[in-house]
Amino acid sequence: MIRVFVSGCYDIVHAGHLQFFREARALGDHLTVSFASTDVLWLHKHRRSSLPDEHKQALLAGLRMVDDVVVGTGTEEGIDFRADFLRLRPDILAVTEDDKYTPLKKALCAEVGARYVVLPKTPPQFTPISTTQIVRFIRAPEAAPLRVDFAGGWLDVPRYARDGAFVVNCAISPTVSLRDWPYERNAGLGGSGAWALLNGRDGVNAELDLGVGWQDPVIIAESGLCVWRSGPRPVLELKHNGEFLRGRMALYWTGAPHDTPGICKNERDYAAIARAGATARDAVWRSDLALLAAAVRQSSAVQRAEGMAPLPGEADGPAGILPDGVQPLAWKYCGGGFGGYAVYLFASESERDRVCAVAGFRPIEPYLALK
Repeated sequence: MIRVFVSGCYDIVHAGHLQFFREARALGDHLTVSFASTDVLWLHKHRRSSLPDEHKQALLAGLRMVDDVVVGTGTEEGIDFRADFLRLRPDILAVTEDDKYTPLKKALCAEVGARYVVLPKTPPQFTPISTTQIVRFIRAPEAAPLRVDFAGGWLDVPRYARDGAFVVNCAISPTVSLRDWPYERNAGLGGSGAWALLNGRDGVNAELDLGVGWQDPVIIAESGLCVWRSGPRPVLELKHNGEFLRGRMALYWTGAPHDTPGICKNERDYAAIARAGATARDAVWRSDLALLAAAVRQSSAVQRAEGMAPLPGEADGPAGILPDGVQPLAWKYCGGGFGGYAVYLFASESERDRVCAVAGFRPIEPYLALK
């Protein structure tokens, strides 16, 4: 009889594990599975086990391709199963191609004359997933805010970051969920960051991989009205509840989709963007709506210089859209602009609500999650 041995954490058993067990079992006549005990998992992975050891042992033992299950309790990282391996003296130790402990395991095999067999990567029968991904998905929120950016946008993109500069943004409600998305898509509101968070993914790395910045996922996860330091990775300087913005914000749908990656290489005045970010930072520190509006106007001027079309409220913008007698404090395209939503600031809630009676406008509020 050829006895095969495999080891791992198997903290949350998923279909990828089953495929590995089947392929390992096919190497012989008997398969022993060793999993890291709760104490070992904490010692080496610094995380709690998802199940008590006896539950995990029963679960693995119930799999038809598994003949025996042992619990690894040794403290040597990578070979916590050493004592059982020496006791059972299997013929084969099967591992995956990405095993990190090859030298240790080969030496252990040599002690009992076992073969060290690397199972080649085979086409997955299921969408690949890891225990970490499963845990993140379980912990993912049911709903998340989107965001509006007031100033400093683009300075969260690592190649455009500036020492001493700031990015100022605000999480907004209504919130979104995987089943309810009450906004237009490709809208410049950080939707990809929210989607990543709702699916339990690392939104920051996902955005950076697209060649854009980190501001969307971090404000969506953090919530509130925030000031971030420009740089390759997010550093939070100030978090405000944003109450001075309540009843003062609206979105306007420009009618065209937004595409940040497609405009990353446009020429723009980053020094002016940094000045707007500094103004917005001071506004948040002071809870000063008028000063924040000044920062938004600075940001809007940069966008217009970049070639974006005028918005309602501008002298050369579309006429007859805003109600008579209402003049917003400031407005700008959200995100990279050239489409999507624009954010508007108002001196009073009544003015905001009058404008939101016009097609294309909708009210939004600052969103602060209780943590």
